[in-house]
Amino acid sequence: MKAEQEGDLLEEDSPQENGIIQTSQYSSISPPASPVAQEEPFSTYFEEKVPVPEDVNQIFSFRKLWAFTGPGFLMSIAYLDPGNIESDLQSGAKAGFKLLWVLLGATIIGLLLQRLAARLGVVTGMHLAEVCNRQYPTVPRIILWLMVELAIIGSDMQEVIGCAIALNLLSVGRIPLWAGVLITIVDTFVFLFLDKYGLRKLEAFFGFLITIMAVSFGYEYVLVSPNQGEVLKGMFIPYCEGCGAVQLEQAVGIVGAVIMPHNIYLHSALVKSRQIDRGNKKEVKEANKYYFIESTIALFVSFLINVFVVAVFAEAFYMKTNMQRVQSCNATGSPHTDLFPPDNNTLEVDIYKGGVVLGCFFGPAALYIWAIGILAAGQSSTMTGTYSGQFVMEGFLNLRWSRFARVLLTRSIAITPTLLVAIFQDVQHLTGMNDFLNVLQSMQLPFALIPILTFTSLKSIMNDFANGLAWKISGGGVILMVCAINMYFVVVYVTTLNSVLLYVLAALLSIAYLSFVGYLVWQCLIALGVSCLDFGSRVSNRPAVLIEEQCEYDS
Repeated sequence: MKAEQEGDLLEEDSPQENGIIQTSQYSSISPPASPVAQEEPFSTYFEEKVPVPEDVNQIFSFRKLWAFTGPGFLMSIAYLDPGNIESDLQSGAKAGFKLLWVLLGATIIGLLLQRLAARLGVVTGMHLAEVCNRQYPTVPRIILWLMVELAIIGSDMQEVIGCAIALNLLSVGRIPLWAGVLITIVDTFVFLFLDKYGLRKLEAFFGFLITIMAVSFGYEYVLVSPNQGEVLKGMFIPYCEGCGAVQLEQAVGIVGAVIMPHNIYLHSALVKSRQIDRGNKKEVKEANKYYFIESTIALFVSFLINVFVVAVFAEAFYMKTNMQRVQSCNATGSPHTDLFPPDNNTLEVDIYKGGVVLGCFFGPAALYIWAIGILAAGQSSTMTGTYSGQFVMEGFLNLRWSRFARVLLTRSIAITPTLLVAIFQDVQHLTGMNDFLNVLQSMQLPFALIPILTFTSLKSIMNDFANGLAWKISGGGVILMVCAINMYFVVVYVTTLNSVLLYVLAALLSIAYLSFVGYLVWQCLIALGVSCLDFGSRVSNRPAVLIEEQCEYDS
């Protein structure tokens, strides 16, 4: 009762003390870190709000679930981008079915992190980049923005090059890599303006692309017909018999490929597209429930598609040699025989070589259907990557640009290095670049995971929806584990460089990197309730109502 009276008081007076703007008990809050008063929110993806039907007497409503369906599937596309597909096929080729349980675990962890992102957007009405803009001081905020932009650029390069490789395969080599990149740039701009025809139509289009991936990779799965018992065993028995350094590195790569930093920012923004009264606790709680159900369904679909890819390459190419593939390609008259040296070394594949060996082993149809699936994965993920870039730039820099100007800038930042790689790199030798980009994104993970745990744990932001003790402990443990795993991936990659100069440069960058991560951890620990560290921090873990009362008392 007291909480309700305090909420009513806040709705009537809408006080503003110390930069805290509180319009209702469960509405968005602007903490003290925001130096500039916010104007009316501008939109990119939200020019219309999807209405939610009223079903007050139902515990669960399929009509409401359908109304909330969309953002989770757009988010899930990041789990199906070409970087993930390449990680899947290498996992199958190098470890067989033995690492499917790692993929399952990484997807579950991803779901829990996406839940935090969705809750932040639903409860506050702001996405993660906007909250960072209000909470962190100027210098950390700019550094954070640059790190997230690096992650987006790295992901975008994988996605655009994946599209270019798919076009090269579909055209039997007639479309070179650089031309495929240019085509992807143009059609991405065209597709991005589909939301002018309605948000639901745009979401339906992304659903269509996911369906193409499911059908394409599902066809390969049925064609290869892997051992179902081995698939289930690899999925649910967390053990890797006979595995060594190669398989361990591949397991780390799976986690790094699945959990992507910019996707946390994206999902926290996408959930703003539904009509939710954030002054109504029941509506907020209901939105959180349906978004979690929708995200679970979406990530289950993405997990199945990833399993299709792992299983295909595990069944057909695990422990196979280059010589065996050369013989298969010669038998089918493939023009790509020169891709594989005629030796008995273990076969190494990437997205391009994977399509080629599928064509050699199962016929041309398998190659073209593989390429269609890769094209759908690359095209959909480049589009959601562009949305991520817009949300991040708008949130961190508070831009007030036209839609076209924002798309042009964010695409140019990511496309320029991609085009240079496409011009100077051979389509047949891109695996090393993919490994580097996976490392780059792994290093950016703390800059999404630490802030999302920080802000969803703050009562001054989340009110009654702040993380409880169980979520704080489990969330902190998951983030620590994910960051440790990915840092191991980075260390393994750096040790293969074999250059003293690069070692020194890596050491200097590591000092700066760890210092900034330490700053974010300090802020996070305060939000988690370690009050003894609260000296000079701009975050506060006191509820907004209590802060308001303290301000009135002080005055």
